[in-house]
Amino acid sequence: MKIWSDNFKHGERIPVEFGFGKPHPQTHVELSDNKNPHLAWSDLPAGTKSLVLICHDVDVPSRPDDVNQEGKTVPAALPRVDFYHWILVDLPADAAAIAAGEFAAGITPKGKPGPAGPRGTRQGINDYTMWFSGDAAMSGNYFGYDGPCPPWNDERLHNYQFTLYALDVARCPVEGEFRGPDVLKAIEGHVLGKASLVGTYAIYPKAR
Repeated sequence: MKIWSDNFKHGERIPVEFGFGKPHPQTHVELSDNKNPHLAWSDLPAGTKSLVLICHDVDVPSRPDDVNQEGKTVPAALPRVDFYHWILVDLPADAAAIAAGEFAAGITPKGKPGPAGPRGTRQGINDYTMWFSGDAAMSGNYFGYDGPCPPWNDERLHNYQFTLYALDVARCPVEGEFRGPDVLKAIEGHVLGKASLVGTYAIYPKAR
């Protein structure tokens, strides 16, 4: 089972057009195009009835103390946690590749609608929902894809994992509004195979 993108190679930088934020020379960060990248796959296991796609950042600071603070940096050694950027379920096994910008293009304050998504899919709530919960102008449920925007002062280069799961059921066993961990728990025992593509992203120019 394989997954790839025409927009970046495994282990390489994700172009800024697929980010939620991008570097700015004066303000450190500004909003970006927030397009989902192209994704394609092959060699699905026999018996595959649907696909699940999850994108998450594995390098999010476990403490917010120094995040985006002038005169400070987030140390690379700080323990890290997951941040889910895209949870897509019920993609048919015979689905065509996902085109760049097909599922997301631009930033929607308070979040894109859901869970119903393009092509009869369903999309979960990503973790920008939590990030913007205290911002009156931006708070809401963020369904679907919203791209990278790591802290502008984070010393660590962030890794974004796009993982495709082949399931033995046509409909992912989650209902209503759901998040990444909900899907991972629900598909236990239904996964025939999986493949991952990793892209990197940073706003801090010295991130490594």
